[in-house]
Amino acid sequence: MPLSHDMVCSLAAAADLVNSAPETGGPDWLTDLAGLHAYLERHEVSGVGSVTEADLAEVRALRATFQEVFAAPDAGAAVALLNVLLERTRIAARLTEHDGWPLHVHYFAPGASVAEHLAADYGVALAHLLVENEWERLRTCAAPDCDKVFVDESRNRSRVYCDSRTCGNRMHVAAYRARRRA
Repeated sequence: MPLSHDMVCSLAAAADLVNSAPETGGPDWLTDLAGLHAYLERHEVSGVGSVTEADLAEVRALRATFQEVFAAPDAGAAVALLNVLLERTRIAARLTEHDGWPLHVHYFAPGASVAEHLAADYGVALAHLLVENEWERLRTCAAPDCDKVFVDESRNRSRVYCDSRTCGNRMHVAAYRARRRA
């Protein structure tokens, strides 16, 4: 299934949000409003006004929910988690063009909080992945010392590392050295 630009962006942003948690092995860069602003800017999240400490707390809680979705043992468990999330989210589909992007759909309701905005956009993207029977594209890095999540966009669903330049390269070098010792 070819993934649309919007879907790829939403799924990548959801994975990045999950990977901001210390449980994935990296630094928690979502500890203050500056970190939240940087995240929103990096992913070009539009339609967000000013953010507060309450928004930060809600986004951190949302991050934990998405982490559960990525770690779900099977599609059925992910469906249950997403249904709970989407039931709590006001969703209003709206066609829009902005910031140089072509016509696309926003799913958040006008006046939604930042967390509700992200829950709607990312939740709908994850729901589409499930509906298209592409759940196996949500992965956790196969490197033994990395717990980052990613979306496998490869045609044959063969990607196993969060980043081929870091984890992938490190694991390939280790395998090469092990073969040379043998």
